[in-house]
Amino acid sequence: MGKRRRRGRPVHGVLLLDKPKGLTSNAALQTVKRLLQAQKGGHTGSLDPLATGLLPLCFGEATKISAYLLNADKRYFTTLRLGVRTTTGDAEGEVIETRPVPSVSEAEIETVLARFRGTIEQIPPMHSAIKINGEPLYKLAHQGKEIERSPRQVTIHRLELLAVEADRLILDIRCSKGTYVRTLAEDIGEALGCGAHVAELRRTRVGALDVEDAVSLEALEALFQEEGPQALQCHLLPMGEALSDWPGIQLQGDAAYYLRMGQPVLIPKVPADGGWVRLYENDRFLGVGEIIDDGRVAPRRLVKVA
Repeated sequence: MGKRRRRGRPVHGVLLLDKPKGLTSNAALQTVKRLLQAQKGGHTGSLDPLATGLLPLCFGEATKISAYLLNADKRYFTTLRLGVRTTTGDAEGEVIETRPVPSVSEAEIETVLARFRGTIEQIPPMHSAIKINGEPLYKLAHQGKEIERSPRQVTIHRLELLAVEADRLILDIRCSKGTYVRTLAEDIGEALGCGAHVAELRRTRVGALDVEDAVSLEALEALFQEEGPQALQCHLLPMGEALSDWPGIQLQGDAAYYLRMGQPVLIPKVPADGGWVRLYENDRFLGVGEIIDDGRVAPRRLVKVA
């Protein structure tokens, strides 16, 4: 039996979408994939339907680097509503508790926020995609089940109070992968003695990628109607540019050949502190590598096109 032919066009690259409110990340991906008529696509970590903002979408060979964007630091602007707890930790859930909001000064709020900066532990919410015995927690939550979850370490690099407006706090957050802003909101609310939930959430940055460079779904749909699917490719970033905060290494000759064969190679003047690098041959993106202990560069994820 012959190999099943994949439907669509071979589209490769990263599209920065400014996701609208009310749409799941997968629904946004499927819409853009349909507009591009792309064979293969994936997103780089879910944004809740309530949230808006930057959602990098990877197509074709770029899906091979999606995990590295998933692992990148994120930046959010969020509004917390104090005094109200919900089933989901955000405005989409049902209200389960209301409490009076104490009169606290900005200095007192700052004292509480200081407790959540740096490395902290979070218990993942039931309404999350984490799987227990193969079952996503949110499905169990919809069945009314509560499962014990182990705390996870995350890092809050920045937690800045931008404004206090009646019962709402507006925060600027920069955090590591795996951080649940809903959980952070609930924990801050408890520390203030009144509970809280996320009323609004906007993601503005993923690694080196910024929402200012993103395109709206509305603009993509208009361009599709006017000029067809190929016109949308002007919004695709080359794969290497999506990881532009990583050093780039140029390889030539034998080094490029052996690296493409999966072997670590010695490259002059690699960054002394090690870490992840982008790999190029004559400015053609080859994929992702890592500087290992002996100073050689090892291929970790190579792509077939650039």
